[in-house]
Amino acid sequence: MSSLVELRVLEGPNLYFPRAAIKLTLDIGGLTAVPDATAARFAARIGLKTARPGAAESGFRERFVLRAVGKLVRAIAVESGISKLAVRVRTTGDPHQIVVAFPWAHRERGQVMGRAVADVLDAMLGADVEEAVSRAAATVSAAELGEPPHTITPRIPVVAVTGTNGKTTTSRMIAHIGRIDGRLVGWSNTDGIYIDGALVEAGDYSGPSGAGRVLAHQDVELAVTETARGGILLKGIGLTRNDVSVVTNVSADHLGLQGIDTVDQLAEVKAVVARITRKEGWAVLNADDPRVFAMRSVIKARPWVFSRDVNSPAIREVLGARGRATTVIDGWVTVLRPNADPDPLVELVDVPMTLAGLSRFNVENTLAAASAALALGISRDVVIEGLRTFRPDAEHNPGRMNFFSVGEVTVVVDLAHNEAGLEALFEIMNGVRPDGARLLLGLGAVGDRTDDLLEMLGEIGARDSDVLAIAHKESYLRGRTVEEMDALMGAGAERVGVTAIPSYPTEVAGLSALVGQALPGDVVGLMCHAERQEVYDWIADHGGTPDSPETLRDKVRVAQASVGAGS
Repeated sequence: MSSLVELRVLEGPNLYFPRAAIKLTLDIGGLTAVPDATAARFAARIGLKTARPGAAESGFRERFVLRAVGKLVRAIAVESGISKLAVRVRTTGDPHQIVVAFPWAHRERGQVMGRAVADVLDAMLGADVEEAVSRAAATVSAAELGEPPHTITPRIPVVAVTGTNGKTTTSRMIAHIGRIDGRLVGWSNTDGIYIDGALVEAGDYSGPSGAGRVLAHQDVELAVTETARGGILLKGIGLTRNDVSVVTNVSADHLGLQGIDTVDQLAEVKAVVARITRKEGWAVLNADDPRVFAMRSVIKARPWVFSRDVNSPAIREVLGARGRATTVIDGWVTVLRPNADPDPLVELVDVPMTLAGLSRFNVENTLAAASAALALGISRDVVIEGLRTFRPDAEHNPGRMNFFSVGEVTVVVDLAHNEAGLEALFEIMNGVRPDGARLLLGLGAVGDRTDDLLEMLGEIGARDSDVLAIAHKESYLRGRTVEEMDALMGAGAERVGVTAIPSYPTEVAGLSALVGQALPGDVVGLMCHAERQEVYDWIADHGGTPDSPETLRDKVRVAQASVGAGS
């Protein structure tokens, strides 16, 4: 059995280094299990002459292995003629596997070194441990260099947006403001590549290939890139730097994939985007999220925080460090600078994306987008106009909190792909529900979420809705079965006493069933991902119309008035 589980070439800044790196996932079972004498010989060969490897399979041996593998990489590098090489070694969720990373300047030689490290570990059970290191160094020395990294140094301003929730909406808002400013904007996100507002290539381009394609367009004057966890981990960021970074938040999502098992680890991944913001640029950070605010300790750029709480200690700290902040004062989006009067930009009720100030998440997205646009040097008047004209509809923000009226029933279409997203969906559904009306939810998720997350979605959906149905995304089951998804979400619903949940094979079928049983004033929410256009078409075919900002504001006022009267 080979010690090499995976060799991955990261083309640009990544979790381990601010430049291209080789990432090895290694099975360390052989080195963990070898006799003490073999481990000691190995340690001496790579320069750890006084190391104490500990007993086989012990915790002390595991700590020795982490140190020894890093030293092995450096020893092979030195003996092959590479004078200096940085190395990072990390544990994983599997006690028998570790991750080793080191920068590369030439693709072929970097990959040969990665395989050579694994070859030495494979030799641990033999008698030629010392000779194995020499052979590995000779192999690397003789290897062809290969191509250099393809990391792009941008020729135009770049705004990079990351976070668990809100990054698509925030990046779309920034791109919209850039277009209002007269710039030809290219942006990449989970929907595709957009040039000057037109979709030129559909698909998930939240990784380095999306940024690369935008920057390859000769006419683009401003790039806005949505940067997701997967792209950072699997390929690295395709750019050497950005001018403005935005981190919206960090919450549990996609855990258990690519070695990221905790929210703290996920935050470390997201921080890569802020770490590569140039020194003269701005890192826009969510001051209300402790993990995001903590990223200010790893950035070179100037800090610009946003918070819904003007009295946040984080705002005081950043202003004291000559940074900036965007917050809400008396219902106004307001910019704070050190030793200056507050600068009110626009009232929240005049920003359609905030749903008349109802959506907490979209208030935060608005603060983030305004901060990033101002950080780019866009004038405040243009930023104000952009915030006032960006709408929660299928044209400006498809699939994110889109409101429709189907007869006397309100339909809300939103991705809501995790716990925080679903709670945000319920927040706005409640905001337009008149007293006595019901909330009906079409619950759905993609299959590569953890069992715990799927159960939690079921629990939240059952707890906060009056009528619950499961609307599946068959093309996104990702290895699970419909029955398995039903069982997991159903188990969560059972925790709050809801059983026998109806299940539908598609999002459209689920929406049709819920709207069919809705009464006047009821609000139907659909967690929509797989069939967005089909859902829009179904709504239009059944006489539904998108809610204008004025219509939405009226619904909020009616809901607030009816609740007040009922109390």
